Amino acid sequence: MPNVGKSTLFKTLTKKQVDCANFPFCTIEPNVGVVEVPDERMALLAERSKARKIIPTAIEFVDIAGLVRGAHKGEGLGNKFLANIREVDMIVHVVRDFIDENVHHTEGAINPARDVETIELELAMSDLSIVDKRLDALKGKMKIGKTKDTELELHSLEAVRDRLNDGKLASSAELNEEETEFIAGLQLLTFKPILYIVNVDETAAADKNWVSPLGEGREAVPVSIKVESDLVDMSKEEQREFLDALGWEESGLDRIIKRSYKLLNLVTFFTSGEQETRAWTVEGGSKAPTAAGKIHSDIERGFIRAEVIFWSDFVELGESGARDAGKLKIEGKDYIIKDGDVCHFRFAV
Repeated sequence: MPNVGKSTLFKTLTKKQVDCANFPFCTIEPNVGVVEVPDERMALLAERSKARKIIPTAIEFVDIAGLVRGAHKGEGLGNKFLANIREVDMIVHVVRDFIDENVHHTEGAINPARDVETIELELAMSDLSIVDKRLDALKGKMKIGKTKDTELELHSLEAVRDRLNDGKLASSAELNEEETEFIAGLQLLTFKPILYIVNVDETAAADKNWVSPLGEGREAVPVSIKVESDLVDMSKEEQREFLDALGWEESGLDRIIKRSYKLLNLVTFFTSGEQETRAWTVEGGSKAPTAAGKIHSDIERGFIRAEVIFWSDFVELGESGARDAGKLKIEGKDYIIKDGDVCHFRFAV
């Protein structure tokens, strides 16, 4: 919704200035920012390798305007701009749970559970229009003749349509593997993973026994966006002192980025040498050649083998020490990359 702290969070995440005026619909054009994924392992790897530079992996965040009740009927800005985020891999839904008389709430009273249901309904209605159009086209096609693929498509769409008609998320539909793959291709907003950021005050953000107001089944993170926006402008030493004073091990921003990364089913592998220590991202379950291709397509094409050391062994022993201790493993094309692998790919083109 508007005025929940969404654009302030985006600005804080990316350190990219966006218009955060305190009134609805100020964020009309989508804003894109690239955010480094915090990873404490990199400094340790770089120290062992005596690397001249560290290059972290990153996530791209897109900031869009807030939705209001009735957006699918044209209220507020309507929901046409949701096309801007149909191609994203997941959604971060910011919801307000703080009281500030100077910040207007479009629904009047503060009620995060209600607000989440309102937005989910708007997303569901947006998705429903896509599913209905697809169903109409499919039924016309099936009058000419049915195939196994069209039957699969019909069952998938009808299962999702039923959930959307009930105001539920498309992801709640019971689908088999083939049906899931098909629906994923439609880029439905409510079929994507959703991380809920509950914007709270400083006291709630520091409460280790915090209970989500959104109920079970929704992955929620409490964050004081006001505190985070102050924190991001401090030096690293000041940040550490501030976090220690609050009793936090890490900032809310770091929790958001890490939780997003995990929810996207991403894993990090590393390359580390004197020139640089670098983090790379692949989807969980990716094989070694695919990971090699993240570095360069030639390495994937000419892949011979991967020499793999787990990051903690690399930090403790170094590459040659790990080899001598039997901690360096030679892996082939079917090796599944694990989070924390330090890889040296051998290839020939």
